Amino acid sequence: MALRFTLRQLEYFVAVGECGSIALAAEKVNVSSPSISAAISQLEAEFGLQLFVRRHAQGLSLTQGGQRFLDHARDVLERARRLGDLSNDITGHVRGPLNVGCLGTFAQIVLPQVRRGFVDRYPEVAFRQFERDQTELFDGLRGARLDLAITYDLDIPADLEFVPLVSLPPYVLLPEEHALSHLDSITPEMLAGFPMVLLDLPLSAEYFLSFFREAGVVPSIAERTRDMAVMRSLVANGFGYSIANIRPVTDLAPDGGRLRFVPLEGPVRPMTLGLLLPGGARSTLTVRAFIEHCQAEITPVRTPGIHMPGAA
Repeated sequence: MALRFTLRQLEYFVAVGECGSIALAAEKVNVSSPSISAAISQLEAEFGLQLFVRRHAQGLSLTQGGQRFLDHARDVLERARRLGDLSNDITGHVRGPLNVGCLGTFAQIVLPQVRRGFVDRYPEVAFRQFERDQTELFDGLRGARLDLAITYDLDIPADLEFVPLVSLPPYVLLPEEHALSHLDSITPEMLAGFPMVLLDLPLSAEYFLSFFREAGVVPSIAERTRDMAVMRSLVANGFGYSIANIRPVTDLAPDGGRLRFVPLEGPVRPMTLGLLLPGGARSTLTVRAFIEHCQAEITPVRTPGIHMPGAA
């Protein structure tokens, strides 16, 4: 039987299956909603199969057959992608798509600069970036939506490979007028009683709170936020101290308030920033090239936003 469907149609179908909405899928793959709808209709007509149940209030739901079709469509797209990887290895050219995830906590500091250097060196790579939390990075790598990710060594699952790049000890962010801001180092015990602005992200929050648990003290959490920039402005305006591992290039909060950065000492472990890969990712030339690029570029010296606490 002659094939009368395209990989592009399968890509659009998978996007709708994962998003549950034509509008969201259109945004994800950057095409119009009518193009998505037409691709779904053509696939259903070609295979004589209803892929979705259309509910006006709830979007689209996969039928039982549509779910099985989705699993196989993902496999076809992955095999097609491997053909591109094979051609790269044969020709020695670094090119084709590369989907890179990054932990949202530090994406604005690390990713654009790393990306700039990589695409300048390899202009035939179609680089796409995605800012996610840790759990979303795990899901994206397992679902082959991401080729690799830049993140911390927080609860790394056994089925994913972590490539360490740089160790980042924690530091305390303080407003300039804070009673502890003049010190050269601070322990968790010294922070007890002062209000805390917790960067409340999955896994990260547990990491920060573990410092106090190990020291046998309870932090006084006054504010919680999932946004690094908001956290810095809250600290600069006197709503409490906070803890982080990557230091911004400037000592100013986004609203112009001044911050102090003091190393956190005691029963605290550094976080390691590195690359997270699914199994088999190293077999592709483009991924290997990006790993080598990050190993050369993501260092305290070469990446301005990465500072050891207390460093200039």
